[in-house]
Amino acid sequence: MLKARIITALILLFGLLAALFLLPTPGWLVFCALICAGAAWEWGGLAAFPATSRGLFAVSMGAACVLAGFAVGLGGAAVLPAGVALFYVPSALFWLCVMPLWLARKWTLRHRAAAAAIGFVVLVPPALALAHLRLMGPWVLLAVMAMVWVADISAYFAGRAFGRHKLAPGISPGKTWEGAVGAALGVLAFGGIVVSAAVENTSAVLLAMLVPVLIGFTAVSIIGDLFESLLKRQAGVKDSGTILPGHGGILDRIDSLTSTLPLAGLAALWFVTR
Repeated sequence: MLKARIITALILLFGLLAALFLLPTPGWLVFCALICAGAAWEWGGLAAFPATSRGLFAVSMGAACVLAGFAVGLGGAAVLPAGVALFYVPSALFWLCVMPLWLARKWTLRHRAAAAAIGFVVLVPPALALAHLRLMGPWVLLAVMAMVWVADISAYFAGRAFGRHKLAPGISPGKTWEGAVGAALGVLAFGGIVVSAAVENTSAVLLAMLVPVLIGFTAVSIIGDLFESLLKRQAGVKDSGTILPGHGGILDRIDSLTSTLPLAGLAALWFVTR
């Protein structure tokens, strides 16, 4: 299992880097749409969609990503900030306002139409954010994704070393508050290094202003992880899929990105329009 996990991780990493740096802009958008479609297929499984509905949902989410991306300029034309924001804002409201209640009350995806609508909000905006942030530069997108990976890795090791107090025992018994603190510290360190390297004459004031932003980013990444854990628990499955040997499904790999990428996209819009 460990060997398969390592081999799959290396293939994913090199495949992602190759696509990120080598694909033309329209090709990258299609690549993002394919990821969205694969995640939508797994979402349909968690929501207990029949096979036909599950396939249609996956195809429609992939198509929606491509059409929306070209419509708002993510296929290579000038980005339309108002158009991209139409997708980011509902996503941000969902993760910041709805999701805390969802996790607290452990709501389920009972109704197919509601599950499809929520799936759109969860899956399409982050796919568009992948295309949007890459337009700002491959390294920008890679830095955002790396922050999520740093949060996951830091939480894992801090939880194993110091974990005593359960974060959400009814959803994901392995997660602890100590792991969450470790994730925040890891993101703060990584974010500080990235900003110091990217910004000349970094001031202590700027770094201090970043602290609540990065802590919030960490919290949202954990919420995305917990949401998928809840859905899997309710569906009675260990992984969202089996396409990635040793890693489960696509949703298992992008759960924290679904919550953080749209917020990073919104932050990018704010930064560009200042």
